[in-house]
Amino acid sequence: MKILLPIDGSKYTRRMLSYIAAHDELLGAGHEYHLLTVIPSLSSRAAAFFDRQTLDTYYHEEAEKVLRAPRAFAQKQGWANSSSYLHGHAPDQIARAVQRLRPDLVVMGTHGHTALGNAVLGSVVQGVLARCKVPVLLVR
Repeated sequence: MKILLPIDGSKYTRRMLSYIAAHDELLGAGHEYHLLTVIPSLSSRAAAFFDRQTLDTYYHEEAEKVLRAPRAFAQKQGWANSSSYLHGHAPDQIARAVQRLRPDLVVMGTHGHTALGNAVLGSVVQGVLARCKVPVLLVR
């Protein structure tokens, strides 16, 4: 099974990865995992000061800060894994990755905001659920 793991480097990401590792009967080894992080885009005004190569380097370095530890964790667990990054609005980019990678399942950590918190702050999880047609497993 192909499993997409959108990650942001937070404690919720670590909790989600630990949950997968602790529940081999659900997921664990034997599946193909893809780690994805989405880096917020610089505003067009800020980006205008940099050439394309500098921006690409910035996004790559920011993504590596997020991907490094989860990639090492996945390798330590013996999971077949790959990773990538996108930049932009996280729910849109995760949905785009789902269309491109065609995973069987998306597993995400959730911050567990209340309904009021989601209404005020928005929620990446809600955005992904609204945009994706594949099953999404939320780990809180």
